[in-house]
Amino acid sequence: MSLHSNKNNLQVLYEDNHIIVVNKRAGDIVQGDKTGDKPLSEIIKNYLKDKYNKPGNVYLGVVHRLDRPTTGIVLFAKTSKALPRLNKLFKDKDAKKTYWAIVKNKPQKDADTLIHWMKRNSKQNKSYAHTNEVPDSKKAVLNYRMLKSLTNYHVLEIDLETGRHHQIRSQLSAIGSPIKGDLKYGFDRSNKDGSIHLHARKLEFMHPVKKERIQITAPLPKNPLWNAC
Repeated sequence: MSLHSNKNNLQVLYEDNHIIVVNKRAGDIVQGDKTGDKPLSEIIKNYLKDKYNKPGNVYLGVVHRLDRPTTGIVLFAKTSKALPRLNKLFKDKDAKKTYWAIVKNKPQKDADTLIHWMKRNSKQNKSYAHTNEVPDSKKAVLNYRMLKSLTNYHVLEIDLETGRHHQIRSQLSAIGSPIKGDLKYGFDRSNKDGSIHLHARKLEFMHPVKKERIQITAPLPKNPLWNAC
């Protein structure tokens, strides 16, 4: 079982007065949900409280999320000044997010743009990718390219143009290339640690206060398949 994050083993990739970026482990939830499990946001608050000996409550703003079984970069705001600016960056698509995924079946093309209409089913916590627009669907666009072929798997780099619920998982499944470990989207078995082989690898954005470009890369999880990448 993978170690979930706690304040002592947090993988901080970048931190300054306004923002903190961490490398999320599989199984961590970014924000509190109905499971009642301790979210990453609380773990980071505890980390900041300890690190800076802060009395009282620590401010932390959640800017975006990653699915629970997904690993990689998550950015948080440490000040109320930074949060709305970061929210705007993500809303205006001025933050460039790059993911790596390991899939079982090689896509037909080595590089392609996938366009689907996503319809979310909240009861199942699942999104369905349709080739044509259907009622209550949202357009989803991603670009992928093949990075490497391993013995039984293929490594894809994915740039998201839209940020829909379970978008990468659903769109790759729709072209017959489900992500390793992703039972929900058609892979035949789960990973032992409950993870899926989807990793938020890079994030590039304009710093909300300093106004300079920040580029962050998250180290891959330590397991044999990722090591082969």
